[in-house]
Amino acid sequence: MPESPLENLVIIGSGPAGWSAAIYASRAQLEPVVYEGAITEANRMAGTLPLGQLALTSEVENYAGFPHGDLGAFLDSALPADRRGMMAPHAGEGVTGPELMELMRQQAVNFGSRVITDDIVKVDFSKRPFRLSPSGGGEVLAKSVIVATGASANWLGLESEEHFKNRGVSACAVCDGALPRFRNRDLVVVGGGDSAVEEATYLTKFASRVHLVHRRDELRASKIMAKRAFDDPKIKIHFNAVLDEVLGNDEQGVTGVRLKGTVPPADETTLEAAGVFLAIGHTPNTAFLEGQLELTPKQYIVWTKHFRTATSVDGVFAAGDVADDYYRQAISAAGTGCMAALDAERWLAHG
Repeated sequence: MPESPLENLVIIGSGPAGWSAAIYASRAQLEPVVYEGAITEANRMAGTLPLGQLALTSEVENYAGFPHGDLGAFLDSALPADRRGMMAPHAGEGVTGPELMELMRQQAVNFGSRVITDDIVKVDFSKRPFRLSPSGGGEVLAKSVIVATGASANWLGLESEEHFKNRGVSACAVCDGALPRFRNRDLVVVGGGDSAVEEATYLTKFASRVHLVHRRDELRASKIMAKRAFDDPKIKIHFNAVLDEVLGNDEQGVTGVRLKGTVPPADETTLEAAGVFLAIGHTPNTAFLEGQLELTPKQYIVWTKHFRTATSVDGVFAAGDVADDYYRQAISAAGTGCMAALDAERWLAHG
């Protein structure tokens, strides 16, 4: 069997980081191939379908260049009919997550990026050219690789949680907290670490009250962060409690929650709330690397050079939330995607 053709650059992942990398790499005549992920039930459950986490959100109000307004005509002119037909009708309220991701994807395609709807399930970075294994079979050879597979939010796994995702249930307060549905309403944050306190504190800018729900009898957050939660009059902490069910209806979305105690007599409590924010961590999508890149204790890819996207393997770069456990925003992911493409271009030029 003849060996597969050698690609200049393979980009694994299709969120803001992946598409931004593809746009810059294509314009640099690198002819990148993007493995955007497979459309499978397993990927749907894991939150790793093509187009990334942003495709699971509704309105996107904080991505620069997309103010509130009716983008319907622009979307119709910018996207092919078959891709446009896959999305919900435009609501005339700025850009949605799926719309923004489709626009990024199309921009990459317009510049010549080749897109393959499949997963890379195994890599061999031990020698050059790098060897990548798609789930559909075969082998891909690459001079350079950008890993942009993102990180998946951790969920509790409740049926009601899944039912109300994007209708009041979110895993990103910074992304969604300012939406009109949450303003001047009671909100719930689940978690007890620094991230949970940060989310709760951020939401006090918009909510009338924030209920912070934690399964233990003390916060895991640092002392300074815990003090911030205790001192904020708009935050009420519910210790020794877990989210038992998200309450709501199809018309209004989330209307409340039922909490259940973790110590006897395990009482149940019902709270009115317009939103539920899960702050129980993220899991970077790095399992397929099987330890071939240096990872942090939390399994994020390590950037080995200051303000560069280089990894522990020369010629392999990382972009977006797969390496960033701090900012985790679409715009910062897109920025590192640009950086990774420029890093790859310069590395290939001098390789």
